Amino acid sequence: MAVLYPPTPIPKKQNTPIIYIAGSIEGGIAEEWQSVVEHAFENKNVVLLNPRRKEWDNTWKQDIHNLQFREQVEWELTGLACADIILLYLSPGTQSPISLLEFGLYARSGKLLMCCPEGFSRKGNVDIVCVRYGVPQFPTLSEMIDAAQQTIFLKAT
Repeated sequence: MAVLYPPTPIPKKQNTPIIYIAGSIEGGIAEEWQSVVEHAFENKNVVLLNPRRKEWDNTWKQDIHNLQFREQVEWELTGLACADIILLYLSPGTQSPISLLEFGLYARSGKLLMCCPEGFSRKGNVDIVCVRYGVPQFPTLSEMIDAAQQTIFLKAT
C-alpha cells in the first residue's frame, strides 16, 4: 500500500487500484477517521489518496489566486477523477460543504461508496440522493471499508 498526500503527484492509471479518501475534515471537529482507512488497507496492493494535507495552513486565503490553496483543490479534483473507488465519510456533527460538493460531483459515477451516520447535518438529503442515484450506503465506516475491499478483490480476479 502507498498513501499519497497533497502535494505529492498522483500516478497515472496503473494496475494498482486507486482509492480516494473523501469526507469530513473540518479542522478538529471531525474525528481523524482517515487513519482507520489507511490501517485497513495497509497490507493491500492499493494506492490511497488522502487529501488531509499534513502541512495545511488555516491562514491560506481560499482564493483561486492563492497558489497553495489552488494546488490543494487541484490535487483533490485530480485524485477524485483518477480514483477507481471513492470512499466518502460524513462525520456526525459536521457540515462538510466541500465533501457534499464532491458527493454531488460523483453521485452518478458508479465509483462512490458512502457512509453518512446519524448525526450528520444533512443526512436526509444524502440518503435521498443515494437512493435516487444508486450510491451504495453503509451505516458504519468499517462496513464501507469492507465493501471497498470486496470490490477491489472482485476486480482483481
